Amino acid sequence: MQSDRSYVSSCLGVIAVILVLYCAPARAEPRVILLRGWFGVFSTGLDAIADALKAKGIHAEVAGHLQWKTAADEILRERAGGKTDAIVLVGHSQGANNVIDMARALEAQNVPVALLVTLAPYRQDPVPANVMRAINYYQSGGWGAPLTAGPGFRGKISNVDVAEDSTVSHINIDKSARIQAEIAREIGAIAKAK
Repeated sequence: MQSDRSYVSSCLGVIAVILVLYCAPARAEPRVILLRGWFGVFSTGLDAIADALKAKGIHAEVAGHLQWKTAADEILRERAGGKTDAIVLVGHSQGANNVIDMARALEAQNVPVALLVTLAPYRQDPVPANVMRAINYYQSGGWGAPLTAGPGFRGKISNVDVAEDSTVSHINIDKSARIQAEIAREIGAIAKAK
């Protein structure tokens, strides 16, 4: 009689573990899109960021800045299909301006952006209200300027002026190992929070 109870208890325990493993919602990964600047030739540092993220098991894709509308449409299709991954947008130079455009297009469809990272944006628009956190790396007195909040913005903006680092310029800001590590760390924190 005791062995029958032990057997039943063991079976119920195994069934409970199976239910937890297979019925629990899958961990959503952040959807990370990195947009290059003009011509895609000056923003190769974004590849290093994507590689660092992939090494952590985070899917990241690098695209030319002209692909921002296509990428936004793809996110909207995924959302319509039930995907709810956190959205992370990273851009350099013109790509930085276009990730702001992309966030605005997503805002029009009520899609939040967990993190927006800009590297040396130039004459950029304000950050839309759907962005929860924005980090901007720029050089005062050079190309780029602090990000500003758009109407209804309630998130957090961090403007990081790298003008004191004489080795960093508009062309190579995306290749700074320190900045790459900071960006990868911020995105990794979003992945862990999910």
